[in-house]
Amino acid sequence: MPRHMAPGLSILMPVYNEAATVERAIDAILAAELPISSELVVVDDGSTDGTSELLERGRWPNDRVKLLRHERNQGKGAAVRTALEAASGEFASIFDADLEYDPEDLTLLLPPLMQGLTNAVFGVRAFDGYTSHSFLFVLGNRSVTLVANLLFNVYIKDLMTMHKAIRTDVFRSLPLREPGFAIESEIAARLLQQGERIYEVPVHYKARATEEGKKLTWVDGLRVIRTLVRCRLTPARS
Repeated sequence: MPRHMAPGLSILMPVYNEAATVERAIDAILAAELPISSELVVVDDGSTDGTSELLERGRWPNDRVKLLRHERNQGKGAAVRTALEAASGEFASIFDADLEYDPEDLTLLLPPLMQGLTNAVFGVRAFDGYTSHSFLFVLGNRSVTLVANLLFNVYIKDLMTMHKAIRTDVFRSLPLREPGFAIESEIAARLLQQGERIYEVPVHYKARATEEGKKLTWVDGLRVIRTLVRCRLTPARS
């Protein structure tokens, strides 16, 4: 990508203690064959497991990878907002560094945006025995998705998918404040409040086990429901 040209897509990667996977995740994204030019905005959210050192030693092209850092851990939501501020692409996509998602699936999320069919595309996960973290994890995801559908009178299939692609200007217009994982539900809620119709496409997914670094717990589910209720009761403005 020539240096003077803005990328079509900014891939936002929040990172916290992902030393085992972050280099492979970055390499996979850079190797993905996408229909438009892209940049990767990595935000190290105060990692303490050696992730910061790995990122500092990385030899990725400066015209494709931006490295940012929080001096202390502030949460996924804060890292996403920092990355979004630095994005220069027409579209922005969140991509976690844990390799639970396939970067090649960005080729599925982008066409509806590029064709002007929608301003937001979510990747829907197909949970099965091989790819799921646990029955309770799947049940929790479907429960918070049901809550969102009831509160906003819509039908979306996977509220908490991390695989999202949104027009950057629309993304920046959302009044986001959640510091942690609940930002995923806040993004969806604020999009719906602004009248956006979320386009959904199936994507590949393979959940990590807890011993492999899975960070979500039942407490996060309660935070998601709290966030959905808060958004439903407050207007979608900054």
